Amino acid sequence: MNLDLSSAIASRLVHDYGFKERSNKLENGTCPSCGKRSLWAFADAPWVVRCNRQNNCAAEYHAKELYPDLFASWSDRYVKTPEAPHAAADAYMRDARGFDLARVAGWYTQESYYSHDLKIGSATVRFPLSEGRYWERIIDQPERFGDRKATFSGSYAGTWWQPPNLPAQPKELWLVEGIFDAIALMHHDVAAVATFSCSHYPTAALAALAEQCAAGGHRRPHLVFALDNDPAGRRYMLKHLERARNDGWSASAALPKQAGKAKLDWNELHVRDRLSKRDLDEYRYLGDLFTAATPSDKARLMYRRTGDAKFPFEHRNRLYSFKLDLDAFQRESTTVREVHEDMAEDEVREHALQRACIVQPIANCLPTALYYQASPQTDESWYYFRVAFPHDGQPIKATFTSAQIASSSEFKKRLLGVAPGAMYTGTGQQLDEYLEKQLAHIPTVQTIDFVGYTKEYGTYVYGDVAVKDGKLYQLNDEDFFDIGKLSIKTISQAATLSLSTDVQGMQTTWLPLLWQAFGAKGLAALAFWFGSLFAEQIRQEHKSYPFLELVGEPGAGKTTLIEFLWKLCGRRDYEGFDPSKSSLAARARNFAQVANLPVVLIEGDRGDEGAKQRGFDWDELKTAYNGRSTRARGMKNGGNETYEPPFRGAIVISQNAEVSASDAVLQRIVHIYCDRSAQTPATRAAAEALERIPVEDVSAFLLATVRAEAKVLESFAARVGVHEQALMARPDIKTVRIAKNHAQIMAMVDSMRHVLPLSDEQHAAALDELGRMAAARQQAISADHKHVQQFWEVYDYIESADDDRPILNHARGDGLIAINLQHMEQVAGERRIELPPIADLKRVLKTSRQRKFVDIRAVSSAINAHFNREYITQPKRPATVKCWVFESPSSKQHSNTGTAA
Repeated sequence: MNLDLSSAIASRLVHDYGFKERSNKLENGTCPSCGKRSLWAFADAPWVVRCNRQNNCAAEYHAKELYPDLFASWSDRYVKTPEAPHAAADAYMRDARGFDLARVAGWYTQESYYSHDLKIGSATVRFPLSEGRYWERIIDQPERFGDRKATFSGSYAGTWWQPPNLPAQPKELWLVEGIFDAIALMHHDVAAVATFSCSHYPTAALAALAEQCAAGGHRRPHLVFALDNDPAGRRYMLKHLERARNDGWSASAALPKQAGKAKLDWNELHVRDRLSKRDLDEYRYLGDLFTAATPSDKARLMYRRTGDAKFPFEHRNRLYSFKLDLDAFQRESTTVREVHEDMAEDEVREHALQRACIVQPIANCLPTALYYQASPQTDESWYYFRVAFPHDGQPIKATFTSAQIASSSEFKKRLLGVAPGAMYTGTGQQLDEYLEKQLAHIPTVQTIDFVGYTKEYGTYVYGDVAVKDGKLYQLNDEDFFDIGKLSIKTISQAATLSLSTDVQGMQTTWLPLLWQAFGAKGLAALAFWFGSLFAEQIRQEHKSYPFLELVGEPGAGKTTLIEFLWKLCGRRDYEGFDPSKSSLAARARNFAQVANLPVVLIEGDRGDEGAKQRGFDWDELKTAYNGRSTRARGMKNGGNETYEPPFRGAIVISQNAEVSASDAVLQRIVHIYCDRSAQTPATRAAAEALERIPVEDVSAFLLATVRAEAKVLESFAARVGVHEQALMARPDIKTVRIAKNHAQIMAMVDSMRHVLPLSDEQHAAALDELGRMAAARQQAISADHKHVQQFWEVYDYIESADDDRPILNHARGDGLIAINLQHMEQVAGERRIELPPIADLKRVLKTSRQRKFVDIRAVSSAINAHFNREYITQPKRPATVKCWVFESPSSKQHSNTGTAA
């Protein structure tokens, strides 16, 4: 026993789970499974912690699962010396595998392995095989090597590994997959050999054993195929069992019992002290159940074990119901006793059982309830089922509501709807009996209704991959992420990302192409996109994250740039959605679909009157700046509850015209204007090369970025304040919000260097561009839109042409300016003066700062009144005209002067 390691584990357990130390035990720890203070472990050997609520939880965790870092780098902690040449190997065998070193002394050596592909190495535990061959297990952070955790030298075809102390004439011989499994069984007086793989049948070794038994006149040992309890192990177990029996061997099977989510092999059971004689008897029973030839055989085995007169059961992925007719059983027992008076009582009962039991098929498939999932936001819940079939093929997985499993008819309908050909023919009572045991302790999986980062759990959840604390997790066989104590999945199917998990081989050859095609503006957009992957964390600390406005001339490359940035996140052939074509509900759902990912609004710049009818207004986005909800809706119940999902992403606006909105919205925007002035054949070629890059080649960028979360956020926190102070020190920047927004993106330019090889030139150019953008944004919010400026320039020019009468202002001298746009367009046309398009003016005039917009209304026209007085013979013009009404600067100045007086 390693006292240092056990002490370190005990110390962590007390800190993490709140254990209380009493005599030789740790008690009253908080169980991560049920949440009760029912966890306990031995203080001097805390290798396994258990929940003592045996009927309600019975959770069990090995220290390797809770603290894998303590079982990672063996050769660093146990240094090889001449006196202890196998120090790390001995520690691994003793502490990680739970073996008595005295019983395995001399069976292995400590060696080393080096991967030339990955350029990393590790110490190994090596077991020699025959004729110079060997098998070795990597022991230093084996997860670094991917799927390769062990290596072979030479071929093991037809052979097995056997312990040096294997009995010469065992009565029973267990065949397991791994060497550590065989050694574990040996510690419990079970003769076992390792076949190295579930698919490997040791033909030569069995032939040699048969020849040895024949030569010595001994009886062949009984073979027990004890492969791992997984789909591959079970499939090959049946094949090997049949082959061994055909070869004249007496053979059976044994299956290790699973413990919740943990799939335990024989070594795992050994370290959990679950290989007692009673345990081994149960594993044989499980093997017999699995290998039973017929449903009736299996049902009788279960009856003899449990004594239950009625129960559902599965056999070869079909569902059956067993029922014992007790009256018929008594009659058959009496009859058999009368006919065979000398028959033993056990045989009598067996004969009667065969005749009195009823085995009825109730489903041609096997529906298994895997877990319970719920959406607290919408008060909906489902049971997640796996439906397996007798024939080879992938099982179907689908959700069932509580109503669909509450009655046999609804269950039958749902089963037929999700699994082609699946049929349930049993009664409602049989369904209840089947589901009762499955649902008694069914686990719960947390769900989110979006894709991306969930700050409640500090985890990035994508379609088939998740990231937490820089570590990558794959979707498991039951379609959720098993992340330590957390079980989580997304139920959203809206944003589909195709992500490459080859983070080590991430390509960055696209970065020079992006620089060539879009220059510093492209890097600024990339920095914003990069920062959007941490928007939630940034808003949590800094309360806001800005919007990106990417506008400019048609053909300037906006679509190419955005589509490529989406490729970096694994989203192919997508740019964004048009808010003007979307309803309020559709926009709200688009905003709620992702977290720590951009939401791109495209072509939202149509400024005709229909836009107002469609209900889209840029001011809808104001709350998204701080991560608050963009829309609230009532819940479907009789109460006052509302559903207001927070905004978790980042806003990107892409269109041809600049956003025309209130100052509050404009201050939230980081603005990039794209034009064609810098386009050359070289930039065009680079842009086309970006368009041709497959998503699979660049989508590792997203995972590489979020795995560097700690470094990126640390760098961001250190640099954002520096950039903000530098911007506020500039005389051309006066608004704190503008400085803050652009400083955040500048800090992300610095942080990008943790993931991308930005050159000093590129880094400096991106920072300079963002500084220029901040100054331009300050000027933009301090001045009218260029169309508004042109409008008032034309107005002042025309209106000053005649001092005696108004030309464009229909107001009657009440301190207002009233302009009919069609009339002004006509007058400007007569004078051959260019005026911005009416549609564009309607979109931006309300933002006028030079002369504040008041209203659109009918006014009593001074121009028409003057015309009607002067030209009596001409047709009368209408007395009222619909006009855009603005405050007159002169009247405002006069009013201020009067107030001061």
